[in-house]
Amino acid sequence: MAKTILIIEDDKDILDMMTYILQDEGLNVVSSTETVPVSSVQEIAPSLILLDNRLADGFGRDLCLKLKKDPATVQFPVVIVSAVHQLAHLAEESGADAYLKKPFDLEDLVAIVRRFV
Repeated sequence: MAKTILIIEDDKDILDMMTYILQDEGLNVVSSTETVPVSSVQEIAPSLILLDNRLADGFGRDLCLKLKKDPATVQFPVVIVSAVHQLAHLAEESGADAYLKKPFDLEDLVAIVRRFV
């Protein structure tokens, strides 16, 4: 059974590209352009969450903090994907397991996903 990746990214073009690449790698992809409730993440039970920091309805770092503080979702690895300055620091403060700096190479995307799945 294929692993599931949850992508939360408000840029539709980036979301579509990431979805296509990861599906081509044989992964199931669930995607959203908005923040997803913690309960939905629990239901999806993703092998990995790729989370943009700047979303139309909030910040990925805030969702990451919620996920990492909730015993029901703490086990899901989260990779913050963003172009913000000091991304490493932001990822560490939010409890993310890793980060991917935008713009990224497709090989880097695939490599970081493989690292967790």
